[in-house]
Amino acid sequence: MKIGEISKRAKIPVETVRYYEKIGLLPEPDRSASGYRSYRPAHLDRLLFIKRCRNLDMAQDEIRELIRLAENPEADCSGVDALLARHLHHVRERRQELASLEKTLEHLQRACSEGRTVRECGILDGLTTELEVLETSDKHNHVPGTHGQGHS
Repeated sequence: MKIGEISKRAKIPVETVRYYEKIGLLPEPDRSASGYRSYRPAHLDRLLFIKRCRNLDMAQDEIRELIRLAENPEADCSGVDALLARHLHHVRERRQELASLEKTLEHLQRACSEGRTVRECGILDGLTTELEVLETSDKHNHVPGTHGQGHS
C-alpha cells in the first residue's frame, strides 16, 4: 500500500508516517520502480502500535525501547514492566504538577476584577511577579510526550 493508504488506515497524517520513518520508529518500506513507498501490513501494525503508545503519552524513546523489547518475544517481560512502571510514575508526577498549576492559575484569576485597565490587571501583575519563582523552580516540563525514560 502507498503512504496515503497507510496514513488513512492508521488515521495518522502522512507527514507523521514520514517522521516515524525518519527517526527510526517505523522501518523504511520498499520502494516501487517509480520510487513510491510500498508499505506492508507489518508497517500498519507498527504504526497502530506507535499510535496506541502515543495515546498513552509515551515518549519516542519509550516507544523505541518497547519495540526493541518486543523484537525478542521469548525474553522475560520484566523490562516491559519496568518501563511501564517508570511511565506510570511520571504520569503521577505530572498529575501533581498539573494540580499545582491549576491552583496557581486559579490564584491568578482571583487577582483580576472588573473595571480595571490592562496596566492594573492583577493577572499580568501576578505573572510578572511570579515569573521569577517559576524560572528558578525545578519543575519538569509539563508538555505531553517530552519526558525521557530516565525519569524515575
